[in-house]
Amino acid sequence: MTTEQRQFARKLRGHSTEPEDILWSLLRNRQLDGLKFRRQVPLLGYTVDFICIDRKLIVEIDGRQHRWEADYDAARTEEIERHGFKVVRFSNAEVLNDRDVVIAAIRRAIGG
Repeated sequence: MTTEQRQFARKLRGHSTEPEDILWSLLRNRQLDGLKFRRQVPLLGYTVDFICIDRKLIVEIDGRQHRWEADYDAARTEEIERHGFKVVRFSNAEVLNDRDVVIAAIRRAIGG
């Protein structure tokens, strides 16, 4: 991990979106089943939204820009999953409008 990657991740943490803030409020401080999540973490040359290293789970929140970046996102997900991680994605609208469904899906992804 380069200094540039760390600085970029730090910048993202300081300028999070409303859906990121909402999901972080539900994941931080081991609130979800005692699991440690981190946010905006450099990994394999990318910066992932949320990661639980113990369960090798990455949670991504996709805003409008991801509609135009579908090919990039697919390649990124494939590379990350080749390294043993599972990636789950949610839209901004899902996080904003149905937090219970999002949390239930994360629990399923971690096997809980």
